[in-house]
Amino acid sequence: MGQQATPVRTAGLGRTVGPVPTAVSGAVLLLPGGEEVSARRPSPVRTTVSVRSLGRALARAGRTEGLAVHTVRYRYRGWNGSEAHLAADAKWASDEVVRRYGDVPVCLVGLDMGGRAALRAGGHEAVNSVVALAPWLPEDDVAAPTEPVRQLAGRRVLIVHGTNDARTDPELSFRFAARAKKANREVCRFEVHSDGHGLHGHRDEVSCLAVDFMMGALFGHQVSRPVEDALAAPPPIGLRMPLAAGFGRSLKR
Repeated sequence: MGQQATPVRTAGLGRTVGPVPTAVSGAVLLLPGGEEVSARRPSPVRTTVSVRSLGRALARAGRTEGLAVHTVRYRYRGWNGSEAHLAADAKWASDEVVRRYGDVPVCLVGLDMGGRAALRAGGHEAVNSVVALAPWLPEDDVAAPTEPVRQLAGRRVLIVHGTNDARTDPELSFRFAARAKKANREVCRFEVHSDGHGLHGHRDEVSCLAVDFMMGALFGHQVSRPVEDALAAPPPIGLRMPLAAGFGRSLKR
């Protein structure tokens, strides 16, 4: 029996989160989670629940800098093997940002399978930074790693993972980060101890960390000392940096 053809669809960008900037000087593309294999359309409800809180925090922090925040609307719910549909849609969205706003820096912010999409699409010429939260990554064969890292050279990369994540293996994101660090010194990874896949137990801290990192990468703001230390520290220290409870309370934007 022949394989059923995947229906042809187009990706899209959601409306800007918050007010539309008068002049856009940077953009964040939010990449929601997905599934390993699925030709179904993504659920708008799931997408909204996954990213709306973080999107609002990022948009609020970057409003005075001219930040535009959009959620990427995938064509399909699944990654779908070598098709890598979610990563392809992230690259399309980066092209669309350039078309709409001109030559502005882009930060890809992905959750779950969207984290893998952000890391894979990070080589787009408009992208200068990537944030991957609890990224879904495949098993990493030491002899022949599945997931590439060279595309991240020249980008600033943040990975955040809960140590009790039962959906996506935090050890796999550590291995990925270790390989990426060899190709690019600007890689750091934070561990959220005792938190699970959704990082719900430390939602505020994770949001503040993402905001702090994004503002530094897109607009040159001074990042917090923990982020600075994590970027500077050699492996494994800078790749197993604990996210402290209460992180961000003293940060002012």
